[in-house]
Amino acid sequence: MMKVIEVAAGIIAHEGRYLIARRKAGAHLGGFWEFPGGKREAGETLEECLHRELWEELNIRIGAPTPFQIVRHEYPEKVVELHFFCCRIESGTAVALDCAEVRWVSPDEMATFEFPPADQPVIAALRAGKA
Repeated sequence: MMKVIEVAAGIIAHEGRYLIARRKAGAHLGGFWEFPGGKREAGETLEECLHRELWEELNIRIGAPTPFQIVRHEYPEKVVELHFFCCRIESGTAVALDCAEVRWVSPDEMATFEFPPADQPVIAALRAGKA
């Protein structure tokens, strides 16, 4: 049985647009765009993970995250359980510290960016106005 990797990801909204980040070229799924976040470390909650990852990767602090959707995706080599949270920036301006690039995009614009399969249900929900 493959190990399940738990990931927390932020759906960060501002004026009808959402923050997306591009994975670095050498990383797993390098070059793909995603909702920013990362793997949960031992002893931390998913919310704590999200706060830590967004600070480390984007130099932003967020308010209390609200659970939005859980997506479980099986890759050939691992299973990823993505916990998506809606949140807003409380301080800082997003900069690409640990990713290749960041952008603010509308749900409709997301169709022009290459996202991993696991993010597709969330994009569909955003395009349907469910966040």
